[in-house]
Amino acid sequence: MNGTRTRMGWPARLVIGLVLIIVGAAAATWGLAHYQPAARFLGVAPAQRPVTLTPRPVVMNPPPAAPAAAAPEQAQENQRVVQLENRVAQVENATARAEGSAGRADALVVAFAARRAIDRGVALGYLENLLVDRFGPQHRVAVATIITASHQPVRLDDLIAEYDLLGPELRRGGTQDSWWTNVKRELGSLVEIHSIDRPAENPGARYERAKQRLEGGDVDKALAETMRLPGASRAGDWIAKARRYIAAHRALDEIESAALLPTPNQNG
Repeated sequence: MNGTRTRMGWPARLVIGLVLIIVGAAAATWGLAHYQPAARFLGVAPAQRPVTLTPRPVVMNPPPAAPAAAAPEQAQENQRVVQLENRVAQVENATARAEGSAGRADALVVAFAARRAIDRGVALGYLENLLVDRFGPQHRVAVATIITASHQPVRLDDLIAEYDLLGPELRRGGTQDSWWTNVKRELGSLVEIHSIDRPAENPGARYERAKQRLEGGDVDKALAETMRLPGASRAGDWIAKARRYIAAHRALDEIESAALLPTPNQNG
């Protein structure tokens, strides 16, 4: 070769090498960016997952599901309400029964205390107001009789003692009978013929029966026997006392029976 050969120095060669390296890197980057299989092969890009497109269903008029789901809950709530109402009713009934029992117990205590005061012949005191409160509305006459009897007390022992003193007067005739009637009555009382199943009716036997009734506390039958005695007209004061005693104890029996029974509002 005759021409002059141009020799390149090492700086020029270095520049050309760098340019080639940059161009190669740029070409590799562009290729990896636009060619995904190669990038996935070299491990510089993650594998893409397939994307599945699901069409959304179009519902024109969706059915109301909320009321159907709420129906069982509403039924359970109603059942709980019914159970609570039943429990409340049971508690109210138990409370009413307890109050009724306590009320009857209090009424019995008042009635027994009143009887004890009448039998002992003492004043009722504070029991008068309790009798009126407990028994006044339904047993007004009985309460009034008991209170009146307490102001004029009559004891059984006093009736018996006074009856013993009236014995001779009761067996004799009254002031309206003549002396001959009294003599015949005395003679008839000495001997009397009667059947075994019929009690003797002479004044002495009748008086003894009345006294036995009285000592047994049966003032009512003792008074009935006394009224058949010939001298009953001489025992007006004793008869009045016996009647007050009988009336007071009948009234006591009435309020004691009332105390054992529930009142109408307690039944409800």
